[in-house]
Amino acid sequence: MKKISIDPITRLEGHGRIDMFLDDSGKLANAYFIVPELRGFEKFCEGRPVEELMILTPRICGVCPTSHHLASAKAADAVYHCEIPSVAKKLRELMNSAYYVADHTTHFYALGGPDFVVGPDAPKAERNILGVVKKVGLEIGGRVIRQRAICHEVVSMLGGKYVHPSAATVGGTGKGLSEEERKKCQEIAEESVEFGKFSLKVFNDIVLANKAYVDLITSDAYTIKTYYMGLVDEKNKVNFYEGKIRVVDPEGKEFSKFEAKDYLNHIVEGVEPWTYLKFPYLKSIGWKGIVDGKDSGMYRVAPLARLNAADGMATPLAQEEYQKMYETLGGKPVHFTLANHWARLVELLYAAERFLELTKDPEITDPNTRVIPTAKPDEGVGVVEAPRGTLFHHYQTDERGVTQKVNLIVATINNHAAISLSIKKAAAGLIKGGKEVSDGILNMIEMAFRAYDPCFGCATHFLPGEMPIEIKIFDSNRKLVNIVKRD
Repeated sequence: MKKISIDPITRLEGHGRIDMFLDDSGKLANAYFIVPELRGFEKFCEGRPVEELMILTPRICGVCPTSHHLASAKAADAVYHCEIPSVAKKLRELMNSAYYVADHTTHFYALGGPDFVVGPDAPKAERNILGVVKKVGLEIGGRVIRQRAICHEVVSMLGGKYVHPSAATVGGTGKGLSEEERKKCQEIAEESVEFGKFSLKVFNDIVLANKAYVDLITSDAYTIKTYYMGLVDEKNKVNFYEGKIRVVDPEGKEFSKFEAKDYLNHIVEGVEPWTYLKFPYLKSIGWKGIVDGKDSGMYRVAPLARLNAADGMATPLAQEEYQKMYETLGGKPVHFTLANHWARLVELLYAAERFLELTKDPEITDPNTRVIPTAKPDEGVGVVEAPRGTLFHHYQTDERGVTQKVNLIVATINNHAAISLSIKKAAAGLIKGGKEVSDGILNMIEMAFRAYDPCFGCATHFLPGEMPIEIKIFDSNRKLVNIVKRD
């Protein structure tokens, strides 16, 4: 039995490795997706006033703090049985839309995009944002950097900070929008729509125009058939901020549709002894292990899952691109993991269009952005669509509003089983007995998880007991002198 490790895995948020075991013929026997981190934010949050959590939980991650901030605010609203003003919802959604444009831009151009722009077999030193800029030119590179900057400017304007926003509060938001700020946001939104169209053209010119890439995307090595989950509005269109949670089966038929507060009736979090990440699955089907198919309770979230779970996009330009994607890839649902990159750009355009719509809403500068809660606090669930998928915050408090129990199911946890299976299937399809496992093949195995844009800083949770640890001690000549372990 031969072991091959990818350690560390690259171009993601957090840390992890992939351990693959080959049999005597050189074929894959098994593959394990290992995350060594332990965070424990659910325990950190206990014993705190619930209104503090929307300030604390964004610190889970510097990549998606806006999503945690808003999910936490929605959960706190629910704890106090508080219906926030219409303008507060719109301001929260406006901030979220701008953040989405910035985040999807980051993943496509810096994390996932290098595999296509410079190629999956390109040297390691070129498979990064610098390689992308070298390939597409400084002007486009500058445009990408500017797009991220101006969208984070909007997050700062509405959230109070560029990173870890703090403006949303129980009952609404503490930061309104002046007319001058509204105009600035509108200018940025208009530029964002053009950037969304431009990015889809880049994808069309570089990826779709390359038959080898299309064949790779649609290959069996990157295909698993699962259930799909995402927030939808009353017309079953994609919505990032509010709506009901819809699940469709591997054939694209609606399996369930429920409100956030009822998620425990539909989702169970399983555990395995070899990882700190949990394995959520559909309660009515059950846990069959890390396998796909209609009889498996495994489901997926993230851009492709949201588009599969919905009946379309709520804005016109994104709807056109949505239709084009499904027509090109053979209809709904699409099970190709790498199609997440295309779906992500469709969402980028939708977020920009929705961003622009909100800046033109006559109510958006209404100063009445908050109500004071009066109900007795108890329990609440808040759900938003983070860029990486459906994000759950569930708080239980005492009569003073002090949290007694906190449960977080982040997007990467929802995708954990699917990521594990995607890696295993890619490795099985790409590693051929008797042939050298090249760096390019290892990178293509990494592409199976990279399509999900996972965030392991968010995903690792508390496990009772001590955390296993191994410390290697080297001398000044880099010679290993001792290993200290705690199991």
